[in-house]
Formats: sequence, C-alpha cells, structure tokens
Amino acid sequence: MPRIDAPTVAEHRAVRERALLDAARELLTAAPDRVPTLAAVGQVAGLSRSSVYQYYASREDLLRAVVADSFPRWQERLAAGLATAERPAERVLAYVRVNLELVADGEHALARTLASVAASEDLARRSRAFHEELLVPVRAALEELGAADVALTTELINAVVHAASRHVEETGDLERAYASAAAVVEPYLRDLATAAGTA
Repeated sequence: MPRIDAPTVAEHRAVRERALLDAARELLTAAPDRVPTLAAVGQVAGLSRSSVYQYYASREDLLRAVVADSFPRWQERLAAGLATAERPAERVLAYVRVNLELVADGEHALARTLASVAASEDLARRSRAFHEELLVPVRAALEELGAADVALTTELINAVVHAASRHVEETGDLERAYASAAAVVEPYLRDLATAAGTA
C-alpha cells in the first residue's frame, strides 16, 4: 500500500487534490493561452505524472475540477464581504468592492482563461448561472431600497463593476478603481436610501 501523508486515506487524497488544483490554477494564470499538461501540473504539485492520473483522467477532467473549485471560492469571498454590510446600500457597495478585490487577486483572469481554454456549452451554462447567482444580493438590496427598475439597475451597476475591473486588470490600482466606481454608484444608492428611510 502506498505511503500516505495524512491521518486517513481520505485526508491524504484531499490534500493531494488541493495541491493539484492549486498547481493547475498557478499554471493557468501564468500561461492563460494554453491548458497545462497533467505532467506539468504534477511537477508543480510535487507529484509524479502517474500519481496525477489517480485523481484526473485527462486535462479536460482536471479543468472541470478547477472550474468546480473556482466558482464557489468567488462566491464565498463575496458572501463574507456582504456579511459585514448591514444596510442594503452598504451591501451593494460591498459587492462592488469584493469583486474588484477578486479581480486584483487574479480570480477574474483565471475565470476568463478557463472560459477560453475550456470553452464548452456546459461551462458557458455554468458560468451564466454562477454570475446570475452572484447578482442575487444586489437585486435584493435594490428591491429593499425601492429601485424603480431592479433588473436594469442591477445590470448598470454590474457594468460599472466590469469597467472598474478592466482598470484593475490593466493598472493594478484597486483603490482608484473602487473610488471611481463608488463615486458613480453611491450617490444613487444614497438617494434611494433616503427615500426609503434606510439611510
């Protein structure tokens, strides 16, 4: 029986899978135009190619696992950021802030890379569903504030986030991007909050 590096076989597998996923993320971020080989992923993770095949049958199999791992990570960061915001306007601004922080951390670049190197209808469908789910707290906050057209306003706020995200990706200047995005969004939210009596 092969030597395990954890108290149980299940924990040993979990540690190795985590190492492989992290290695794949690192390689995809460094070279966004190509899918890394299983051998390359194993080398970065400190595992032999034959060991990698015990976890993933192919590069496509590994990519699916990276996608399944990446979406919840983004969602968890967003949920943690929103949890500290008490008022609906604060939750919208927290959405803007956390998304820009994730872009600064390279998560958005990884998501774009995955979409280009692992393009498939399944991935596209999962990506659309994921982004729709991320917008749920923004819609809820706008409804609570009494926005006249929640769906369109949500799209507009998301457009501001996308524009600010491009700035972060191009310059790395998170604070300037957030300050500019907040300068556009915050006065509108303040007016809504005042009208709704939640300011």
